Amino acid sequence: ASFEGFDSILPCSACGGIVKPAVTFFGDIVPKDRVNRCFEALEAADGLLCVGTSLAVFSAFRFVRRACGDGLPVCVLNRGPTRCDAEDLDVLKINAGTATLADVARSLSATP
Repeated sequence: ASFEGFDSILPCSACGGIVKPAVTFFGDIVPKDRVNRCFEALEAADGLLCVGTSLAVFSAFRFVRRACGDGLPVCVLNRGPTRCDAEDLDVLKINAGTATLADVARSLSATP
């Protein structure tokens, strides 16, 4: 693969700033309105499914804490340890190395 030309990204023509996608990169601050929308979605949810995250950063982990605090079922599908392992939270942890989403659905439907 050639990465030629990636070292000279042009600035935004409108403001001169850095052009980047509308995502939050590791180390960035999640915009408050996005966090609020996530909390609103969580309030309307029947549960929380976290896929492919160690939950090491608080920007994602705060939703797991809130869901657990509100009594919602939480399932974490990930390969390796997560921040939930060190916390006293009632979550269903499934190793992504051996599980499929169908396995997760079966586990969730069997959970009282």
